Order: sequence, then structure tokens, then C-alpha cells
Amino acid sequence: MACLHLNHFIFILLVNEFICLSNSTLSKTGKSNKKREEKSIQEPIPAVQHDLTVVERKLVVTDPKVKDILREHASYSTQKEKHLNGFTLGYVTPWNSHGYDVAKMFADKFTHISPVWLQLKRGQGGSFTIEGVHDIDKGWMADVKKNRTTFIVPRLLFDGWRSNDYQAVFSEEKLQHKLSSTLVKFLKTHRFDGIVVEIWSQLGGHYKSEAADLLIHIASSLHEADMEIIVVIPPALNQGVRKGFFLEEDFNKLAPHIDAFSLMTYDFSQPGRPGANSPVNWVRECVQSICPDADSPWRRKILLGLNFYGYDYSPRGGEPIIGSKYLELLQSFKPKLTWDKNAAEHLFKYQVSGELEHVVFFPTLLSVRTRLELAQSLGAGLAIWEIGQGLDYFYDLL
Repeated sequence: MACLHLNHFIFILLVNEFICLSNSTLSKTGKSNKKREEKSIQEPIPAVQHDLTVVERKLVVTDPKVKDILREHASYSTQKEKHLNGFTLGYVTPWNSHGYDVAKMFADKFTHISPVWLQLKRGQGGSFTIEGVHDIDKGWMADVKKNRTTFIVPRLLFDGWRSNDYQAVFSEEKLQHKLSSTLVKFLKTHRFDGIVVEIWSQLGGHYKSEAADLLIHIASSLHEADMEIIVVIPPALNQGVRKGFFLEEDFNKLAPHIDAFSLMTYDFSQPGRPGANSPVNWVRECVQSICPDADSPWRRKILLGLNFYGYDYSPRGGEPIIGSKYLELLQSFKPKLTWDKNAAEHLFKYQVSGELEHVVFFPTLLSVRTRLELAQSLGAGLAIWEIGQGLDYFYDLL
């Protein structure tokens, strides 16, 4: 097996891990961070169930009014049927606990729920351990699955792995078998339906063939145990032009063996280059670039990533914001929302006294519906990061 110089590869891994933890919304561990659930000024307004959906109430518009968002965001329809075909995956994180409630309230809208609970560690003597057991909530799992077919598939992150850890597992089939058996035993013990695996981005585009072989090995073991595997993949195009770490040839190798791919089609823009979170044409190109054949039976395995968070940009940089902060900004500044038709996202501007102007991009009913329609037209599924961050009336659209 061809190997990079060890020091160079360690540097790549460290840089990539920094990027994942700083910019990528999916690669966070289950530990608390600055995006812990915030108290919203809208919390005193109780959730109201309507006979009519947000579409029937004519709230899905290009020019939404701030007063309508503040009044209606917690109001959702009593109609529970799922509108989307195929896979619909929702991530739940411990640091946004409202997601646990959303998963129970709208479980009928999802085929899969992925709590971000687990970290895979490599121990001494070829052993493997899975951490995050303290986050597993059996009562919540039972509530989500009650009288439903919704699968619980926790996210597993290869956490704290170094270059030599990857090299050892990639080069020794015995270790691959040990890893797979450890994983299957753990999932059976806790009565999970499968796993969401995140490893590809951590490798920074290196060892792709070896990583694919490992994932195929894990998939085989899980399928023998009647469980599913979903693999998290980065976008094939960065900023719409540069090739990413996961390309068509990687998809073609894995697609026959993997049940679904959670495609991270968000974080297109960053504080250093502010703009839309997920321009709709870029999302389309990311799907088509790894599976150009619209009639391919594998297209349905691609889960188009949909962010339920936004970004607040200023000349000093930017930071991610969740629904409670978004509502606070709307309440405080009463801005006018503008529709960016090229990106198919809403934005607004505000200014704090003595500071320069801020620009905020955050999902709205129209931007969400546009991406749901795109997923359907592409024959793809959906993966939402994450369901504790958005507004409750979004789920009328699923």
C-alpha cells in the first residue's frame, strides 16, 4: 500500500480536523459547545396546531413578513402524513435539545433519525471502544419508534484517530473484522437499527480506496445482522468549481454496498467569503456530479443535505446561528427579508449602533420547500442538519 510521509499525513489530518470542527456542522462530537440551546424570546408563545398547513395558510412566499414569522414559527399542522418519497434523515444533537422533542412530534415525517451520540476510539492491543453511552436515551428511542417504522441510526465519528491508527486498520483485515464485530455487538445491545458513519472528511482525500474497503467490510457485517449503514460524504464541488474529497468513482465503488449517503450540501460560504449557505444550483451539481445518470437506481441513496441553521456575517467574521437567535434578531431589528433568486435563499441586514452592517442568511419556508422540490426532482432523499436548530413550522413541508 502506498503511504504518504507520516509527518505530512499527520499535518493533513490535524488541519482537516480543525476545519471539520471549525466549519463543518456535521463533524462535531456530542460534547457541549457554544451552540448549546439558547432561550428564545419567543418561548412564551405556545405551539399551536392548525388544521391547515403553512402552504394552505399562504406563508410560503418570496416576501415573508417579520411579524408573520414571529407569530407563526411555532405553529404547525395536525396533518402528519409524509410528503417526501424515499429516505428522510434527521440529525439530533445533545447541544440542541429541542431536536429530541421534534423527533417525537414529527417522527412520521422521517424514515431515519440519527442522534449524534457515538465516538469510535482505538484502544491498546487492537481493541476498539465506543464512547457516548451516557447519551443514549432508551425512553426517547421508544417514544420515537412507537407505532412507527422510523429507524434509529446513531452517528458514529472516528474521533481522535491518528495516522497510525488509520494505517493499522486499513492494512490488517483482522482489525477490520474486530472493528466490525465490536460495532455490530454494540448496536445489537442497544437495539439500534444501523449506523451513520463519518470518516471520509477526516482523511482529507487520502486513503480513499482503503477507506472504501473498510466501509464495505462494515456494511457487510451490518447487513448480515439486518442493520443499515449510512455514510457521511463531503460535497464533490467546493465553491462550485474545485473538486472535493468524494467523487463519482468513489460513489460508484461504494453505492452497491451502502444503504444511503448523507451529502453535506451546506456551508458553501464561510466567514472569510460570506454568502448563501447552500446555493440551489450548487446543490444540484453536487448530486449530479457523483451520480450523473438520473435513471440510476443509486440516485435514491443520495440524501441531499439541508441546513436548518444559518449564518450571521459581519466585517469581523461570522458565526452560525440557530432558530432562537434568528427570532431574537427579527424581534430586535424588524428587518426586511430579501429573496436571493440565484441562491434561492432569504437574507436580511441589520446594524448595531457603533458597529458595521451584518448580513444574515437563515432558512425560510420558501428556501426549504425549494430544496425539497429539488430533492424530489433529482430522485434523491433528504438529510437535515439538524432538527433542533430550525423552526417548527418547517416540518409541515416534509
